[in-house]
Amino acid sequence: MLKKRFLSTAIALASLAVVTTDVLADFSANVALVTDYRFRGISQSNENPALQGGFDYAHESGFYLGTWGSSVDFDSVGDFNGSLELDAYGGWGTDIGENSTIDFGYIYYAYPGDDAGLDGDYQEFYVNYGWRDLSLGAAYSNDYYGGAGNFWYLQANYDWSFAENWALSLHVGYNDFDDDIFLSSDKGNYTDYSVGVTWSVAGMDLGLAWVGTNLKEDDVFGTGWGDDTAVLSLSASF
Repeated sequence: MLKKRFLSTAIALASLAVVTTDVLADFSANVALVTDYRFRGISQSNENPALQGGFDYAHESGFYLGTWGSSVDFDSVGDFNGSLELDAYGGWGTDIGENSTIDFGYIYYAYPGDDAGLDGDYQEFYVNYGWRDLSLGAAYSNDYYGGAGNFWYLQANYDWSFAENWALSLHVGYNDFDDDIFLSSDKGNYTDYSVGVTWSVAGMDLGLAWVGTNLKEDDVFGTGWGDDTAVLSLSASF
């Protein structure tokens, strides 16, 4: 399923508070197995399964920190042979009305273990606004994937709990590149989207999502990484 759903839920995490020694804070962890790791619609695992997990810390003041990792596989494009993505992020979220929230943050994407000479590490700054079940977000990077120049990402998400233990998630995102070298064609922007259903049972979340982009194979290094596909996921939070 699409990575970084935690960005749209970071405010909820930050607003939780439990007593831990002398500090009001909340610690949580998550783990997931997905049949294809899709980030902004594009496969990061060569259309193969990926194992993912992370840890979060949220203070009652609204500040939060976290880390998240996933197995990756970019070998087929020939420029990257690392097998791990490791992200670190932090931010602050708060209520701005009875049903509205806002969240500002920073995230650093790292790819340790790559010995092919490609520096894919990069940073992003983001802001998310939530109103009831709808969230809108924007992210900016000045060096996307370590070489694609300026990048803007705009997204809209709608999450609806339509029955007990069932939730529907709708997502659309717009990716805009200052430099088109990230993609193998001269296409400097694209749209990604997903429709997903999650069933919570026995402390686990079973998910099925239809994920895709408006990219062609020639746009993504001649691969099918941006093609529409079904993604199954099994996840849990602690």
